[in-house]
Amino acid sequence: MANIEFGTAIPAVTKVPEYAQRAEKLGYDYLCAGEHMMFHGPVGNTLITLSVAAGATSKIKLMSSVVLLPLYNPTVLAKLTSVLDVASGGRYHMGIGIGGEFPKEFEACGIPVKQRASRSNEALEVIKKLWTEENVTFEGRYSKFSGVTISPHPTQKPHPPIWVAGRKEPAMRRAALYGDGWIPYMYTPEMLHDSVEKIKQFGAEAGRDMSKFRTGLFIFASIYPNGDEAREQAAKALGKNYAQDFSKIAGRYTLAGTPDDCRKRIKEYVDAGARTIMISWACRANDIDQNLKLVAEEVAPAFR
Repeated sequence: MANIEFGTAIPAVTKVPEYAQRAEKLGYDYLCAGEHMMFHGPVGNTLITLSVAAGATSKIKLMSSVVLLPLYNPTVLAKLTSVLDVASGGRYHMGIGIGGEFPKEFEACGIPVKQRASRSNEALEVIKKLWTEENVTFEGRYSKFSGVTISPHPTQKPHPPIWVAGRKEPAMRRAALYGDGWIPYMYTPEMLHDSVEKIKQFGAEAGRDMSKFRTGLFIFASIYPNGDEAREQAAKALGKNYAQDFSKIAGRYTLAGTPDDCRKRIKEYVDAGARTIMISWACRANDIDQNLKLVAEEVAPAFR
């Protein structure tokens, strides 16, 4: 079996150094963090959270899961991410999403929500150029500048990996055209398999070499000795997170059950093409530490 990478989402804005060090010690490959300007509860900023984690660790990779790309000026984001990659010793991976489920955060940032896709595609072009070239000139719909050099450039060459998140076909096309990886969420193994085939097709049509493209998965997990308790906690946690009823669908989209249940489910995702499994927690807050340990010691070793 191919070597499968495992990552874990940083669950809160507080105690980031302690959590990051524990994940690194347990052998996780990635720490990830997402963001929103506003959400159903407190939520952090991916670049701030990962910067704190970077300072507390030495080798674990750091992934935005995800940075809400259209809410940023792309030149500013290129600078922030370049500095983070350098400061972390070349450990940063930029996962991007285009958002849209909270139109109010777009309004607050002065970005028309209907422009989020076109802005994101152009931003990826801008960021790649600024990461890799000097005296950059760009003439686009949203960005226009000349003679711009960002220094320092990222440590990773040619640039930090770009992972594209999403669930629908335009996101798959974005991954094929601009990405180095695909990191969908709320996906079944069947959906993942179909998306991998479409991305390969889009990449071939664009003439891109997809041989090093990596397929990932962002998934919520709830692991308990009693599988029913695990599934109940997953539905409850996601219902609270997303302010909707997850009781009927949590089982389809989560790793919920005993460690053995989770190994079997991950095997289905691996068979569908997943090579990087990013796990966020849908268990009780008090049980996160135990779940973190269970994945590292009883689930991940089956795929190493």
